[in-house]
Amino acid sequence: MTKHRSWGVAAAGLSSAWLLFTSGGAARATDEIQVYNAGIAAIGQLTIQQHLNYVGLGQKDPPFPGGIPSHNSLNGTPEFAYGMTEWWELGLYLPFSVQNQQFLSDAFKLRTLFVSPNAADRSFFYGVNFELGYEMPRFSQTRFGLEIRPIIGIRNAEYEFIVNPIVDVGFGRYGEVDFTPAARVARKFGNDLFAGFEYYADFGEIGNFKKLSEQSHTLFAVTDFKVGDFGVNFGVGYGLTPASDRLVVKTIIGYAFPVPGTTSDANARMSSGPVNPFAHPITRSFQP
Repeated sequence: MTKHRSWGVAAAGLSSAWLLFTSGGAARATDEIQVYNAGIAAIGQLTIQQHLNYVGLGQKDPPFPGGIPSHNSLNGTPEFAYGMTEWWELGLYLPFSVQNQQFLSDAFKLRTLFVSPNAADRSFFYGVNFELGYEMPRFSQTRFGLEIRPIIGIRNAEYEFIVNPIVDVGFGRYGEVDFTPAARVARKFGNDLFAGFEYYADFGEIGNFKKLSEQSHTLFAVTDFKVGDFGVNFGVGYGLTPASDRLVVKTIIGYAFPVPGTTSDANARMSSGPVNPFAHPITRSFQP
């Protein structure tokens, strides 16, 4: 369930992201792979992001009986967000997976994000995201899950470093409380161009971490840029352990609708940096 929002965070989710995992299960493809960077939509602003993640070389065995193997799967979610205040944003995900020419819906996720106001202008920023999901049997052994994603980041005119120490909570018989952190370091090369690395991991149940070979650790090379009014986050990830998907390609395309009566540059959450290509909607990372 690890997301990340920097295109930025989500993880994503670097969202909704591929490297998130089912509570109590092995690694599996995820709808959002994103590091959240505390960027949110402006007050009254609607934003939309499309997360797409393809697992070129993944796990060929299902993470649990009846589950979906990640190998050769296309995973993603449309993400809708709305700015409530200068420090509060609400969001909705509709995750899905496509495998063997079959489209599978994973129901929905609701999130609420609280951040330090004007995070894009701060050298130190922070926040926390809560995401409640209802999942289908092919995707998880628990019907309900909660992701708690703290956001801690620092930046200057050229660099940014962001950490999301995520805790995933699964409810029910097979539920666990897992530690699935994400992090991002990126450099700004232009007004709307960033490049860097993102890291996503699943250590397993807190207090009972898995052996290193059974943990998931994936490193992504990422870039964030703009095409017209659209923000783009693109990354290629390599799994560092046997339990990780070996090759994952992710992308997030985002658009921030103008706020009536304003002319602000809208997209912030998608990428990171002192100036986010998405100045007000997606972030989660200086953002993945």
